[in-house]
Amino acid sequence: MAWNLRRIRVGKGLSQEKLAADAGVDRAYFAKLERQAVNVGVDVLDKLSGALGVQLVEFFEMPEEGAEQPSVLRGGRKPK
Repeated sequence: MAWNLRRIRVGKGLSQEKLAADAGVDRAYFAKLERQAVNVGVDVLDKLSGALGVQLVEFFEMPEEGAEQPSVLRGGRKPK
C-alpha cells in the first residue's frame, strides 16, 4: 500500500505536506504511512484517495516484478 501511495503522489507531483493538507491528515502521520511505520485505517485511505483523485483499489495493486521503488520529490518540490 505504501509503495502505491508514494508512486501515485509523486506521479502527481505532490509533496507529502500538500497531500496531507488536502486530505486532512497529519503530515507526520502521512510520512510514517509511506515508511510503513504505522498501520492505516480505511477512513484515512478514503481521504487520501479522494485528495489524489484515484479509486481506493489503486493503493492495493501489486507492483510488477522488478519495478523500481517510487522516487521521492526533492525538498518537497515538484520534479524538474
